[in-house]
Amino acid sequence: MTAVTDPPRPYVRVTGSISRRMIAIAAIWIMVLLTGGGYALDRVLTSAVSANFDDQLEFLLNTMLASAEIDSEGELVFNRQLADQRFLEPNSGLYWQISGGDFAPFPSRSLWDRRLATNQKHSDQNVHIYDSKQFPSETLRIAELDATVPGSPVRWRFQIAQNRLALDEQVSALRRVLVRSFLLLGAGLIVMVALQTIWGLLPLRRLRFEIQRLREGKSTRVEGSMPAEIAPMVEELNALVTHNDRQAEEARRHAGNLAHALKTPLTVIMNAAAAGQADLAETVIREARTMRRQVDHHLARARAVGRRGSAHSRADVWPSIEAVERAVARLYPNVRIDIDGQKDLIARIERQDLDEILGNLVENAAKYGGGSVFATVRANAGFVEILVEDDGMGIPEADRIRIFDRGVRLDSGKPGTGLGLAIVRDVAEIYEGTVSLEESDDLGGLLVRLRLPSA
Repeated sequence: MTAVTDPPRPYVRVTGSISRRMIAIAAIWIMVLLTGGGYALDRVLTSAVSANFDDQLEFLLNTMLASAEIDSEGELVFNRQLADQRFLEPNSGLYWQISGGDFAPFPSRSLWDRRLATNQKHSDQNVHIYDSKQFPSETLRIAELDATVPGSPVRWRFQIAQNRLALDEQVSALRRVLVRSFLLLGAGLIVMVALQTIWGLLPLRRLRFEIQRLREGKSTRVEGSMPAEIAPMVEELNALVTHNDRQAEEARRHAGNLAHALKTPLTVIMNAAAAGQADLAETVIREARTMRRQVDHHLARARAVGRRGSAHSRADVWPSIEAVERAVARLYPNVRIDIDGQKDLIARIERQDLDEILGNLVENAAKYGGGSVFATVRANAGFVEILVEDDGMGIPEADRIRIFDRGVRLDSGKPGTGLGLAIVRDVAEIYEGTVSLEESDDLGGLLVRLRLPSA
């Protein structure tokens, strides 16, 4: 016995993961923002630390200037020693120097045998702060100012220099803290985005498993609560499943009805053939005509069911009823057919099915009426309502339900198949419309009220 396997599933092109896309985009944007923010914060904090360092140099420079005076020999001296002990320790990293005129430079003890370079080509009227690499072993941050001292015509240059090592260490420590903090913050944000993405897309994974259960026949619809963004899609999916189930059920019912309708004529033909009846040919023709009517009826329903799912099903009612009026008028030249009503109405139905419905209704009114047919088109509560009236004998109220059954004819004296109203009812119901029989108040005969959804 050959094993039955499921047909191969159609290949779906995968263009990547939504989760990875969302996480990657968020990660890139987070890194861009953190890099820009970190750079700006580094500039601000580095400037603040540097400004504080320079302020200390300027404070010492002002202290020097306030303590300077001229002795009896015209040389510059301090009337009090500067408070910082590092000025007394050789190569301590903090130095001062005063120079001017033909006098030898006056250095701090911390400079020992070294001297600060001075550029006499420019005049520092205000405090001038700059970096210098004049000493090979250290980079200096120098603040200098040119000023005069009371009692001396010489313009003296006051200089305070400090090793940049302390400043650079502060900046480096600050940057290490910034980098580590921002890396930790970036990693935390990316993890948060990943968790948010995984949690946010979890309903889609649940929906996938629900659809899998639906395909495997374990459930008949997608169950469970869904977020507000996915709930409408689930509702449409359930509606689609219901629609497909209804179409499948209709197809099975049509197939069963057709098989049942053909079974009796085929049995009659087989019995007549087996018995060798003399009127076999007439029997075959009669039963074949019956089978043809049944096939036409079910084909009409099948076409309507197949076209019902189209979202573009729409037909202008007035051109359709005009075309039907012209066709029926040629078949029944002695019948007066009048039409009236709104000419701009559109029904949610295929034009071919609308023509078939109206053709059956108007032709029946012309065939069984007394010579006058009146059709009215109007809008009514979201539906297009078509009224077809005649001046015939009408149909008794007790027979108005039975007349819709297939093959039922109240007047067997006129040619027909007995399927017209059955087709009208079935096709109208396929498009979620209705058809009903009433008595015409104006013409006294039958009034057929057809209602189809408006487009």
